[in-house]
Amino acid sequence: MDEDGNLQISNSNYNGDQEEEADPENNMALNQPLLKRHRTLSSTPLALVGAKVSHIESLDYEINENDLFKHDWRSRSKTQVFQYIFLKWTLACLVGLFTGLIATLINLAVENIAGYKLLAVGYYIAQDRFWTGLMVFTGANLGLTLVATVLVVCFAPTAAGPGIPEIKAYLNGIDTPNMFGFTTMMVKIVGSIGAVAAGLDLGKEGPLVHIGSCIASLLGQGGPDNHRIKWRWLRYFNNDRDRRDLITCGSASGVCAAFRSPVGGVLFALEEVATWWRSALLWRTFFSTAVVVVVLRAFIEICNSGKCGLFGSGGLIMFDVSHVEVRYHAADIIPVTLIGVFGGILGSLYNHILHKILRLYNLINQKGKLHKVLLSLAVSLFTSVCLFGLPFLAECKPCDPSIDETCPTNGRSGNFKQFNCPNGYYNDLSTLLLTTNDDAVRNIFSSNTPNEFGMVSLWIFFGLYCILGLITFGIATPSGLFLPIILMGSAYGRMLGTAMGSYTNIDQGLYAVLGAASLMAGSMRMTVSLCVIFLELTNNLLLLPITMFVLLIAKTVGDSFNLSIYEIILHLKGLPFLEANPEPWMRNLTVGELNDAKPPVVTLNGVEKVANIVDVLRNTTHNAFPVLDGADQATGTELHGLILRAHLVKVLKKRWFLDEKRRTEEWEVREKFTPVELAEREDNFDDVAITSSEMQLYVDLHPLTNTTPYTVVQSMSVAKALVLFRSVGLRHLLVVPKIQASGMSPVIGILTRQDLRAYNILQAFPHLDKHKSGKAR
Repeated sequence: MDEDGNLQISNSNYNGDQEEEADPENNMALNQPLLKRHRTLSSTPLALVGAKVSHIESLDYEINENDLFKHDWRSRSKTQVFQYIFLKWTLACLVGLFTGLIATLINLAVENIAGYKLLAVGYYIAQDRFWTGLMVFTGANLGLTLVATVLVVCFAPTAAGPGIPEIKAYLNGIDTPNMFGFTTMMVKIVGSIGAVAAGLDLGKEGPLVHIGSCIASLLGQGGPDNHRIKWRWLRYFNNDRDRRDLITCGSASGVCAAFRSPVGGVLFALEEVATWWRSALLWRTFFSTAVVVVVLRAFIEICNSGKCGLFGSGGLIMFDVSHVEVRYHAADIIPVTLIGVFGGILGSLYNHILHKILRLYNLINQKGKLHKVLLSLAVSLFTSVCLFGLPFLAECKPCDPSIDETCPTNGRSGNFKQFNCPNGYYNDLSTLLLTTNDDAVRNIFSSNTPNEFGMVSLWIFFGLYCILGLITFGIATPSGLFLPIILMGSAYGRMLGTAMGSYTNIDQGLYAVLGAASLMAGSMRMTVSLCVIFLELTNNLLLLPITMFVLLIAKTVGDSFNLSIYEIILHLKGLPFLEANPEPWMRNLTVGELNDAKPPVVTLNGVEKVANIVDVLRNTTHNAFPVLDGADQATGTELHGLILRAHLVKVLKKRWFLDEKRRTEEWEVREKFTPVELAEREDNFDDVAITSSEMQLYVDLHPLTNTTPYTVVQSMSVAKALVLFRSVGLRHLLVVPKIQASGMSPVIGILTRQDLRAYNILQAFPHLDKHKSGKAR
């Protein structure tokens, strides 16, 4: 990895949930995976997080039921339990409150910055000073893009992109370093404002999901890493399980803030990002999104009175078609089906091409920070020239005197931009291009305007945004995929509605809505959450049947070609995401056979010598070790539990040593450790200095050992073990023998996330290759 965190690596051998150093590598072909693997069962946990290569660790979602935890749980009073529950709901409320406030701030900033920019351009256009207008338009966009890119490249590389794949990985049990820090959040906010106001073909929806997750993480840990609030109540949230719930609330709040869709936000978290779900989490997530809606509604009321500058009715995509009479007959099934099929085909094609472009961008970004900035500026320059120059290709259309809206206009918004046309005429392509992305969606979704946009202009708009949607995503700025896909889908949906003419009863604006929904389903492969989001956007329940129909067709067609766009990005970044459905060939392989491809398991005794513990920590990078009792007794060996590496390091740092080999009393461990200390991740063994005399002392590991680890018998299929591992959110899964014979160890191995990945298994068992599916390939 170079100084910018660019990808120049090849992976070394890896066994268990551990870390190794990466070797530099300079050559990488476009057809090779971004992270190379050696042909072993497990591989080095390296992945792209944001724009940096990081060592990946798993999260501890499992409850560590050692003696300290059990005593702490038994000793909690009713008041403390109430504090814990109350704080959960309070933090859920604060997540929604701050997400709503920041979303309002972003919308206000984008609408005002872009609005004044468009007003200045419109002033020169009205005077027929088109070259001056182009220079102002391009210069402003380049300046805004430069600010967004420099912030990302220099201060927070993890703020690049939408952040949703990394959130999805985190909720799957993968620790994604530096993804939820304060610096990342601030760069995401400012960068989103700059990138969206610059007119780039990207949205603020994905970044808002990331921002909401950052807010949740910061609240749960008491603030930034260097300035945490040492509030006693927050000790309850010093664990991965509760932080996972908060980040789930944050991701749902982000979607709600982007689309003003509370139910859609909850369903997005359930369908797309969350791996683990329960009813209590559903209630808190819904509560967070409800708070977001209240905040947004309050600010919309304030802004409608003219106190928000140029915000007006813009900033939040809201296409109200409640006044439109939705009528469709049996004959409309054909065009609606075509929209779904086109959405699935185009969505999968978009995913395929974007996959190749992201590989190409990775090669460019390896060259350093300057190349990242230049790439972003080149995309911004191309976008600005196209947005300003292509409207000259459109024909001027006469204004309809029967409409109530002003026509023509050169303001920042409106459905009828005059641009280069004489009085009484408007340029329909300028109406779609020389405006903010949110207003472009509003314009193309407009109903009861069958002749507003010409077919040539729609084709140009569709082709341009297909190109911009492919080349813009992947540059070093915060970016979302929702809005680019909505713009592309609405264009071909409206084109189909225009082509149908009088043969359909469905309004062209509704065709645009269905086209946007179909392309999102074809690319992102979401159905239920998208359906509810579009219903809440359109405010018309009569759209429900055909929206469901279109989404199901588009997802089915898309699934037959390739993975969803977020799964593709997860694969490119090398994040070890565990899918919900095991590969079929995994049922033909047992965990015992899988464990045989690994080195022998490293175990510790219940009362262990300090020298042995130091030797294990120094020579291995495993994150957990089975603790055995009675290895030197005739009665046989007993599996006492599993102890974490971080707890062993904590023992050595605190020097909790014994002069003799004995088990400690319960009060002894409580004098030295607290449950809050053990919840902290502290596994830096390099800071520990042990003297030669201390090496001969002993440590009682029993009080710190998780006595109830999850185990599977060696005859269990890998498919069944994978379902258990993913469903419970495990980090380690012990494999025990089917027959407990005398003299045999009670544990024969440990399986980790890397061991259960289809790709890694096929490296150790290539004969299964003929059975593997497209996902494994």
